[in-house]
Amino acid sequence: MFTFLFLGVVVLLVGWAIAKYNSLITLRNQTANGWKQIDVQLKRRHDLIPNLINTVKGQMQFEQDTLEKVIQARNAATTATGVADAAAKENVLTGALSKLFALVENYPNLKSNENVKQLQEELTSTENKISFSRQFYNDIATRFNIAQQTFPGNLIVILGGKDKGGDFRPLLEPLRARARHVLLIGAAREKIAAQLDDGFPLEQVETLADAVARAAALAKPGDVVLLAPACASFDQFDNFEHRGRVFKEEVQRQVEKRAS
Repeated sequence: MFTFLFLGVVVLLVGWAIAKYNSLITLRNQTANGWKQIDVQLKRRHDLIPNLINTVKGQMQFEQDTLEKVIQARNAATTATGVADAAAKENVLTGALSKLFALVENYPNLKSNENVKQLQEELTSTENKISFSRQFYNDIATRFNIAQQTFPGNLIVILGGKDKGGDFRPLLEPLRARARHVLLIGAAREKIAAQLDDGFPLEQVETLADAVARAAALAKPGDVVLLAPACASFDQFDNFEHRGRVFKEEVQRQVEKRAS
């Protein structure tokens, strides 16, 4: 059973696994970028609100409670940490602003005030941009969550090679979520180990052959051994195709060793 999984999953489906992994990283980056787009518009709204309050407060002396609630909600929103916290606090702010806009309708001088009209238009435009950005974020976040759930969660990952000057720290979260062991190879293995050293099961080995042998020793039925170097191949191989051939040869060697 183990030999079949090791040969069938690792050799025949390694391309699928790498593609799925790359897709997962792309979706994660798109999700982070989607939230950044929302955050830009939220900060724009936070900046507009004090101007609106200063413009209307002189004529809305009997609405101090409403004005104070808008100010409090705005200040709370600026201190939000994380997506969930921001969403909750922005909803409170939206409600407070909606009540303020409704009350402005009762003041003819304010309704005709050009500054008030301009600020309302800018806030409405910003709200529309927030709504559009939030829809994109929700869509991409849903796709990211589904991709995470469908990606194998029992990975032994072989990572490393010649460093291309990249930052390996963004790999920590998906590796922690999906991998139970990571084998580091090649010239970049010490740098990767330093950047991913957060209590995660990392192990440095010298060569790809050593990594495959160690993976075979660690693997259990149902495990997926994934070669996802995230590095160039030129420290030990002629090119990435040479590295792929060596990987398959070493997997085959382990299969034959177990069969004998």
